[in-house]
Amino acid sequence: MSDHSQDKPTDLTSDNINNHSDETTLPEKYNTRIRSFALRQGRLTASQERALEDFWPRFGLEVKMGLLDFSHVFARQAPTIVEIGFGMGKSLAEMAEANPQNNYIGIEVHKPGVGALLRLIDDKQLQNVRVFNHDAIEVLEQCIPLNSLDGVYLFFPDPWHKKRHHKRRILQAPFATNIAKHLKIGGQFHMATDWENYAEHMMEVMSSLTNYRNISGIGQFTARPDYRPLTKFEARGHRLGHGVWDLIFERI
Repeated sequence: MSDHSQDKPTDLTSDNINNHSDETTLPEKYNTRIRSFALRQGRLTASQERALEDFWPRFGLEVKMGLLDFSHVFARQAPTIVEIGFGMGKSLAEMAEANPQNNYIGIEVHKPGVGALLRLIDDKQLQNVRVFNHDAIEVLEQCIPLNSLDGVYLFFPDPWHKKRHHKRRILQAPFATNIAKHLKIGGQFHMATDWENYAEHMMEVMSSLTNYRNISGIGQFTARPDYRPLTKFEARGHRLGHGVWDLIFERI
């Protein structure tokens, strides 16, 4: 399994995508679904722990808050984008800093990653980022209004590269269909992976859905847009000839 980027925690082998905290007890109705993650938690550094203590009250969101009113959460009306599985938060912080006109909601279950992002929010003095430390599927169902998002990002999810584990991949038709319900018409679902087999799987799944349109044309991948930061891992991969595949599908 690849070390998906410098932006991902090294101790979880990228199993952090769509995890929930081990402090959370899932409702019974969620306990039977196949999960796209393994429950493993890394240790918090002192700075991550301080960031959680100091900044979670201001920038953290809880599922128990229920359906969100973005204009209340961010104290303004602005395009709102969700990133699922932001790892250590570096890319999300860079996007938020470069695009202050947008609101960003990051979802990550790996607590050290949440602490790292909160520290970056403070370092960069970002006002346009809020954070969930929870399972993304529950967040979508309970907290994100329908037809409300301008974009959803899924960058370098766990590829579950062994064939017997492919059913654990987060990008499946029901998940993508659920994402569409929360996107506005014209909103975009942007995926990226460094596993060719997963890229092909993503393309097959997304192309089968009638409520999306591939912005680059049928069966075509998209060049990395400027707004998605180039990670150190990705840059190194380019030098070594490794591929990265972006897909952007628009809700229709």
